[in-house]
Amino acid sequence: MKKHSARVAPLSSYSAQVLTCPISEGEEGSESHAETPVSETSGKGPAYQACANTVLKVLGGLLVVLCVSSSWVGITQVVQLTFKSFSCPFFITWFSTNWNIFFFPLYYSGHVATTKEKRTPIQKFRECSRLFGEDGMSLKVFLKRTAPFSILWTLTNYLYLLALRKLTATDVSALYCCHKAFVFLLSWIVLKDRFMGVRIVAAIMAITGIVMMAYADGFHGDSFMGVALAVGSASTSALYKVLFKMFLGSANLGEAAHFFSTMGIFNLIFISCVPLILYFTRVEHWGSLSSLPWGYLCGVAGLWLVFNILVNVGVVLTYPILISIGTLLSVPGNAAIDVLKHEVIFSVVRLAATCIICLGFLLLLLPEEWDTVTLRFLTTLADKKTEEHGEELSESSVHTRSRSRANGAVSIPMA
Repeated sequence: MKKHSARVAPLSSYSAQVLTCPISEGEEGSESHAETPVSETSGKGPAYQACANTVLKVLGGLLVVLCVSSSWVGITQVVQLTFKSFSCPFFITWFSTNWNIFFFPLYYSGHVATTKEKRTPIQKFRECSRLFGEDGMSLKVFLKRTAPFSILWTLTNYLYLLALRKLTATDVSALYCCHKAFVFLLSWIVLKDRFMGVRIVAAIMAITGIVMMAYADGFHGDSFMGVALAVGSASTSALYKVLFKMFLGSANLGEAAHFFSTMGIFNLIFISCVPLILYFTRVEHWGSLSSLPWGYLCGVAGLWLVFNILVNVGVVLTYPILISIGTLLSVPGNAAIDVLKHEVIFSVVRLAATCIICLGFLLLLLPEEWDTVTLRFLTTLADKKTEEHGEELSESSVHTRSRSRANGAVSIPMA
């Protein structure tokens, strides 16, 4: 397997690729009258195949969008249900992160089931460890590369859960969408990515939405603290993504599965001491293990694992922009549950802030060449209208001449 196949690259680097199947050529020495339908078939075959592949890719993308949005909504809602009987956000974060260990075994099972090439788990694990360098995985590389990302991952999720204790699920999910704007700003400053005016506008809209959300209940109390925690979660998520792009580049599905499982192992070995410290200091104290809500805990952890798998698999199988849209759709999904089930009443300021943040998120999804493509489309549309207008004038002129001849009129040329 070549390393460059099906890599999870940054969003702006993706384009709509269409896969076509080769059409076998006709036998040599065929008669001349039989060559015409063969050539027509060979010309139409790739077009039909390309259209079918595009349709399947879009339908698969829509299905992934629905699953991504549902899983993220499920995580947010189940966490809030868990807090009613077990308000220990760091323990929930630690427990859920441990489930990342299952990512690579699940990937390997799918690899064995879908490919003829059979490799042992150790061989596949070593192959996927090339993400960390040509030398593969070592203890030094494990600590150097995994530690900062694991800490940022834990901090992002922990701040997100803390925000859910202060705000509604709709507010937190909307504020978390600001991470897209933070990724652009960090990429522009640190990675020297291309400057785009529309994305600067989107970042300003995100900041405006944050300020409006904090102002909704005044700059004090739990509301302001919840906004700060949600923005902190979005910021650490953006830093995680930018650092990943800076140090590790892009990763295919196998390497992504390897990376998530490695973070799960690091979390289990090195971060397990933190829940114990919080327990003995009574910052997060719980009773016996049998009294813990294991159903809710396993539900949160399982949904988080499904979400991570869907995001990475969806980027490979369909268009990456659809994955981002799936995350955005969690905002109206949470809003519907908050209104129908929890009977939450949103103020006008909060609704306006949420809409501004979501609109900024959509602007950030525009490709880098959107202005050139838009101008080209408008120019083509204007040229087409001009041609149609010219054809209408020529047809009306011909029609007028024919009527004149029918009435016996004779046109005399000017001298």
